[in-house]
Amino acid sequence: MKKLILLFTFLFIGVSSFAQKTEYETKSNIQYYNPAINKTDSYINERCVLDIYYPKNTKGFATIVWFHGGGLTGGSKEIPEALKNKGFAIIGVNYRLSPKVKAAKAIEDAAAAVAWAFNNIANYGGDTSSIFVSGHSAGGYLGLMIGLDKKWLQKEEIDANKIAGLIPFSGQCITHFEIRKENGIPDTTPTIDAFAPLFYVRADAPPLLLITGDRELEMLGRYEENAYMARMMKLVGHKQTKLYELDGYGHGMTEPGFPLLVKEVNRILKENKK
Repeated sequence: MKKLILLFTFLFIGVSSFAQKTEYETKSNIQYYNPAINKTDSYINERCVLDIYYPKNTKGFATIVWFHGGGLTGGSKEIPEALKNKGFAIIGVNYRLSPKVKAAKAIEDAAAAVAWAFNNIANYGGDTSSIFVSGHSAGGYLGLMIGLDKKWLQKEEIDANKIAGLIPFSGQCITHFEIRKENGIPDTTPTIDAFAPLFYVRADAPPLLLITGDRELEMLGRYEENAYMARMMKLVGHKQTKLYELDGYGHGMTEPGFPLLVKEVNRILKENKK
């Protein structure tokens, strides 16, 4: 009799666990500009789309907006496998590329995509107070620009401080080299101007986790840019800046970086519940 009771108990637990398993759905090529803008610009209509992967049978989940890398001249939207099945929505974003447009247009697109998340994620069950912005290389740069220079999201009527956290992977903190190239400035001439995240260090910015590869293996002083960003953010009074250097990894350091991203998202979500 006891064996039968135990058997039924295990079966019940197993069935309940199966019934409660989170299911995910992906919707692709959603245009994040409004139809009027899409009609007036064929490149926006073609390029400015996003994919969303989300838990379809849960509510109040966090969202990570992920911008691909590629030097602002290449690359395509992606939903990183390492971020799937973690209880989050992931939004992979395409943006316009240089030289077809000026590289700064990619920043406009990044802001429009994040604004789409704020304006639409609740329709999928997500929590608008738990939207995180991340990305690799050029994608990390875009996230930093729209998260620190508030004017880009202000244009979309979104306060950048509503971003729950900024977590760039090897993002450029000085003026992006493609923007410098447009102005005849060499890769090896570091510049900090209106197109540099470092220009906008501020105490009231969202929590910031900077992740880079090994300083000896990274490209173009990328670790040092991020280290300077971390130091200046702390000097202006920002209380939640951290810097991770992934020893032994070069610029393509996304795989060891993803667990740090997930850990940071969960840390902030836990802090915000207190």
